[in-house]
Parts: sequence; C-alpha cells; structure tokens
Amino acid sequence: MNCASCKEKACYKGKDCTEIAEDAREAYKGDAEALKSLKVSARIESRYYMKKTRIEELIVYAKEMNYKRLGVAFCIGLQKEAETICDILSQYFDVSSVCCKVCGVDKSYFGLERLHEDAEVEGMCNPIGQAMILNKEKMDLNIILGLCIGHDILFTKYSEAPVTTLAVKDRVLAHNPLGAIYSSYHLKKMRE
Repeated sequence: MNCASCKEKACYKGKDCTEIAEDAREAYKGDAEALKSLKVSARIESRYYMKKTRIEELIVYAKEMNYKRLGVAFCIGLQKEAETICDILSQYFDVSSVCCKVCGVDKSYFGLERLHEDAEVEGMCNPIGQAMILNKEKMDLNIILGLCIGHDILFTKYSEAPVTTLAVKDRVLAHNPLGAIYSSYHLKKMRE
C-alpha cells in the first residue's frame, strides 16, 4: 500500500483497492466494542466537524462510550498542562494521572544515557510503570500527554485500557510535530 502517494483517494467514494474489505467489515461485526467506538467516532465527526477541540471531542467520546475512569500518562515537562487537563476531565470522570518519572528509577540502573552527566541521580522515564499503575486502577481509557517517542509506544503496549494521544513530545516545535513539514527550514533539513 502507498495511500500517501495516491492522488485520487477513490476509497472516499467507495472504491475498494484492497483485498481485505470484507475481513475488515467482519472484524467490526465481531467486536461489539470496536463497532461502538466506530459509531461514536463517526457521530462526533459528523456532528462536531470544525466545532469542537480535541479535548472537547475526547470528553464527548468518553461519555458516549460510557467510560467512567480516565488515566493520564504525562511527561514531567507538561506538568502544568496535565494539571489543567485533569482538572477539566475531573468535571466529568474519575481521573488518575501518572508522571513519566514514577518510581524514581535512576537511569544508571539500566545503563541509560543521561541528560545531565553531573547529576548524582537522574530518574528515568518509566512508561511501563505508568501503564502498570493505571492498569491497577482499572482505567476505562488512558490518555498520553507528551510522552517521548518510544515511551509512548511502550505505554501503549503495556496499557490494558485503550489509549489515545492528546499531545506528543516535540521539544523543538512546542509539541506540534507537524510544524516541521509546514516550515521550509525544517522540511529542507529533514530532506537533506
């Protein structure tokens, strides 16, 4: 598949250029939770297109999925944002939040490179620990807020609840990685 290079996008008008359409339909039919999520997502798109922010859509989605308990796995660098988002979500849900440095494991334990070589102790990011805590608290949905590349992957792998990403880590572009393709400077640098 190379959909990114396709100029027609005939699938938008119903063309199937794969051999899996029937298998995909059957997968939705065989998984009630997946079908419910598909329906809720389509309803949000249809009713609130260009009207609600991602945070507002998250609230609508979680309510319509009947989720009661939301977990937020956040980067310590987004502490302020995490606090604000958790305050907002707490108006509607039981919210638990876990910082990336949870457990205070020193990077030297796994021989990890340090950001600050002169630091006596430098806590590592612990996405598996974040997932373990939210799993123990039996979250219905987990939200990633600014976890580093790789850490977000590990968190998603170990989370027992479904996971959505509210923001990704991009220290250079204010957590907006698509900014790199909208900037001729960054785009040129990446293509060299």
